[in-house]
Amino acid sequence: MSFVYAVRSNFTRPDLEEQWHAWYSGPKLAEMMTHPHFLSGQRYQAVGLDQTIRYLALWVVASPDAFTSPEYKASWGWADWKPYISHWSRNLYDAGDHDMTALLDVPPEGGLYLAAFEGVPEAEAEKRRAEAQAERPEAVWMPVVGLDRSCPVIGVQRLPDPAKATPLPARLAAGVRETSFRPLTERRRAKPRG
Repeated sequence: MSFVYAVRSNFTRPDLEEQWHAWYSGPKLAEMMTHPHFLSGQRYQAVGLDQTIRYLALWVVASPDAFTSPEYKASWGWADWKPYISHWSRNLYDAGDHDMTALLDVPPEGGLYLAAFEGVPEAEAEKRRAEAQAERPEAVWMPVVGLDRSCPVIGVQRLPDPAKATPLPARLAAGVRETSFRPLTERRRAKPRG
């Protein structure tokens, strides 16, 4: 069993964006890979469909205990960048038995489709997840299990090209924010722990 930790945000200072990317894609990503239960991580930028929330980081973790470790608690957050972060959410999703490190490993020319059930009431989320799974079985549809719990379901699918993202049919799209992303980094993997 694995879990996907999804962090979505915008950055409000275009004049500092290059430095923020250097920090997040460099030292921050590397540091997260040293924390217990963190298996892999990759950052993405919105390039198609709904681009309201521009940045996404998807981390694969082995256990929800990843967020209670002293290492995680000591380095949690945005450091000096916090004043410039907006539209921030952090949710933990149950990926079941899927090998999410492999499924979320998007090469430089590839893309990632994300469907976020932000506007779907929690009471309807499981039914809507089943409908989306039947419509698009090539995507992985995951229920939220922790952290903010601000989005009850996400669906993710690796694409050969971000331009290949196609929206859900209108009958399934109500309350769902669909975005096509390109990778900002390669998928980093944690070193085996002895």
